[in-house]
Amino acid sequence: DLLADFDAELENEIALEKSWNVAPTDAVPIVLERLIDHDVKRQLHVAKWGLVPSWAKDPKGGARLINARSETLLEKPSFKKAAVARRCAVP
Repeated sequence: DLLADFDAELENEIALEKSWNVAPTDAVPIVLERLIDHDVKRQLHVAKWGLVPSWAKDPKGGARLINARSETLLEKPSFKKAAVARRCAVP
């Protein structure tokens, strides 16, 4: 259903269980737009919920960085680079 709703394709085969509650570090479906052969394509991927900043020494910190305020998103070092360059849709 997600592929049809977002006019997306699969890069790799994925399996997801239905869930109505997403907790930090859970695997969730995301929709990305990628430039492939000079054409923008939407793809469905699986990612872990959370954000591991580039300066973090341990990826476990991603469980703490799950919420950001839109008012200060571009001011906070933890979220700034990701907000500008690493965007996706979380259905």
